[in-house]
Amino acid sequence: MLLSHYQTQLTEAGLDEAGRGCYAGPVFAAAVILPVDFFHPLLNDSKQLKEKQRDQLRPIIEKESIAFAVASVDNDEIDSINILQASFKAMHLSLDQLTTTPELLLIDGNRFKPYKKITHHCIIKGDGKYASIAAASILAKTYRDEFMYQAHAAFPFYGWDKNKGYGTALHRKAIEVHGLCQYHRKSFNILPLKDLLF
Repeated sequence: MLLSHYQTQLTEAGLDEAGRGCYAGPVFAAAVILPVDFFHPLLNDSKQLKEKQRDQLRPIIEKESIAFAVASVDNDEIDSINILQASFKAMHLSLDQLTTTPELLLIDGNRFKPYKKITHHCIIKGDGKYASIAAASILAKTYRDEFMYQAHAAFPFYGWDKNKGYGTALHRKAIEVHGLCQYHRKSFNILPLKDLLF
């Protein structure tokens, strides 16, 4: 059961990212400020939900939230600054876009780069504990999936409509045949199937 909030005195925003471990595409992050009394029976960590459920929840979160924002950092910048810094940057960019300024940030995970002078708490598996982080995880995931579907149309052989850029066997095999494309993260140690030791 998700907790609706961490505390009630300060306006809190939940933050999460999607696509950190992928071979291709941007990393996306979302920031969400929910009303204290927000509840939806389906709301959960995006990884625990089916795609259809995430797609169902996205417009509800967008409509019911006090404020939300989604931002991304592309694969070229990921290669330039590394994936951890890119994840922090995407979160900061999402916070920059919020129409309401939060007073407390709830971050999914164990690390975060401080944003301005706003207090933050890093919460391991926070997307399965707090509603605002779960909501952020759903927005980040659905926006990223949307991007990967569009990229799939240009490069269908990588199977991004199914693997969303993760290093599945099909994706690795396609890299072996077609090489890397403009969306791949060149700084990642991307090995085709033939180079893997089984």
